[in-house]
Amino acid sequence: MPTRQGSIHLFRLFGIDVYLHWAWFLAAAYFVNEARGYSSPVWSVLECLSLFLIVLIHEFGHQLACRQVGGQTSVIVLWPLGGVAYVNPPQRPGAQLWSIAAGPLVNVVLFPILSILFWLGTQMSGPGVAPDWLTFLRNVWVINLVLLIFNMLPIYPLDGGQILRSLLWFVVGRANSLLAASIIGFAGVAVLIGLALLARDFWLGIMCAFILLNCWGGLMQARSLARVANAPRRESFACPNCRTPPPRGAFWRCGRCRQPFDTFETQGVCPHCGVQYSATSCPECGSLRPFSEWESFGQTPPPS
Repeated sequence: MPTRQGSIHLFRLFGIDVYLHWAWFLAAAYFVNEARGYSSPVWSVLECLSLFLIVLIHEFGHQLACRQVGGQTSVIVLWPLGGVAYVNPPQRPGAQLWSIAAGPLVNVVLFPILSILFWLGTQMSGPGVAPDWLTFLRNVWVINLVLLIFNMLPIYPLDGGQILRSLLWFVVGRANSLLAASIIGFAGVAVLIGLALLARDFWLGIMCAFILLNCWGGLMQARSLARVANAPRRESFACPNCRTPPPRGAFWRCGRCRQPFDTFETQGVCPHCGVQYSATSCPECGSLRPFSEWESFGQTPPPS
């Protein structure tokens, strides 16, 4: 995934920082150079900027929806393969579903708007060769539609694959839903790789590599979540947020030495490098709360 490292900070809106990865300029130069159908390259630049704007609004849809369900949002990074909204919604299937679905819903809302604009443009133009501005409207309409269709493919980690995972979560739980979505993602990316080879499409091939890596990461995360779900619990503690007792075992990783350890066994001290942590994250809901709150909550019966 792209990060802020090597990215340019563009602006901050609604408390969300927007970054542009350096590789985006390479993709934009390729996109403008390959664009056809215009009498002037200015329209190709405008088309590229429109793609930039559509992706940006899509990512803001994810961010604002996540915030609406009580999640944490911070950064959007735009890069050649689209955009990445760094969101941390509550670990509930409904919250995850809304945070993911809000992105494609932006493209759904844009579809009739762009359709009307293109229709009006066809009514205003005369017969014969379409002017540049009408070609521009048509291409932007196609861009939005292609982004919507591609994103809704049930292939993890595309939005469609994550929506599928959220729906399965209601039925089979967090770990099994991610496992199923990752396996389906492997099957889907195999089809996309075949299409990329047949079409000799460079960008689709790069996208397939990105999807493949994320499917593997999802598979590993699903295995980790399954170990957490099956681990014995420390009944003397409970998460202040979701009230779930923490698992016994080395399920926490030190931020300095990157070694796993059991934070409740060592009272928040990494046994490998000696770093003291005053807050502990919950493996179930992801909330980070002071270690003292876990102790007091575990010793005090929850309100009825």
